[in-house]
Amino acid sequence: MAFTKEIKIALTAIVAVVALFFGMNFLKGMTAFSNSTTYKMTFSDLKGLVESTPVYANGYKVGTIREILFDYEHVDKEVTVLCDIDPKLRIPVGTTAKIETDLMGNLKVSLIMGKAAAQRLKPGEVIEGSEQRGMMDHVNEMMPTLNSIVMKIDSITTSINIIMSDPAIHSMMQNIDGMTASLKFTTEEINYMMKELRGGMPLLMEHANNTLANTESLTGKLNDIDINATMSKIDNTLSNVEAMTRSLNSTEGSIGLLLHDKQLYNNLTAITADADSLLIDLKAHPMRYVHFSIFGKKEKKK
Repeated sequence: MAFTKEIKIALTAIVAVVALFFGMNFLKGMTAFSNSTTYKMTFSDLKGLVESTPVYANGYKVGTIREILFDYEHVDKEVTVLCDIDPKLRIPVGTTAKIETDLMGNLKVSLIMGKAAAQRLKPGEVIEGSEQRGMMDHVNEMMPTLNSIVMKIDSITTSINIIMSDPAIHSMMQNIDGMTASLKFTTEEINYMMKELRGGMPLLMEHANNTLANTESLTGKLNDIDINATMSKIDNTLSNVEAMTRSLNSTEGSIGLLLHDKQLYNNLTAITADADSLLIDLKAHPMRYVHFSIFGKKEKKK
């Protein structure tokens, strides 16, 4: 049987439609011939929930939202959502569902598993939706505070710009640069001095050791000295000096009479004056006092 051109076009269109159907369902996370189990979820606020939204349990994808049954006549009631869950997952009684939003704005439904492990929900039963605030809700609440912080940061930045534009700041920065350069130069000088000091340290230690040795030797010699005998000699010397002083001050001894006799002092003064006059006259008339001849006296001729 030969296929006409029209039959070929029709078959191609049917295959394209089927491929498109399966492709769309695949992109939505659903399969056409799936053996998944359907459960109901109820929410008072869908927060933008749509069909094909993934359902997670402990961070693992276990299903998708298949259909949203919105009651237009009773909008005040909770919205029922049909979801397809992997039949391998046995959902305990008391499990709740919450809608979460990540930072990128993507929605997902997370199952909070109940504690009644022995009791399981049957397919078609209702999973209660819990009101739990997502991350974006917290971010929205923080926005006023963030705006206030941003305004304060902007004000601080403006103030800093004003301060930095002040010429005094530039002058101060230049002074700081100069101080830094001086500090660097001083540090280099100190390092050089320390290097020189370290170089001369062995010689200095040698001199110090010699000085300590001399000091120890001197200390040893001082220890060998008989302090009592030396002090006794000093006492005797002082006693003799004291006795001599008393003798000089006394008028009984010869030295004492010589020091305290006023008449003797006057006589010595007079003798000194006469001797001085004699020397002056001797210098003036030496022939009065010297009469001698080396060759003897000459006889007079007749």
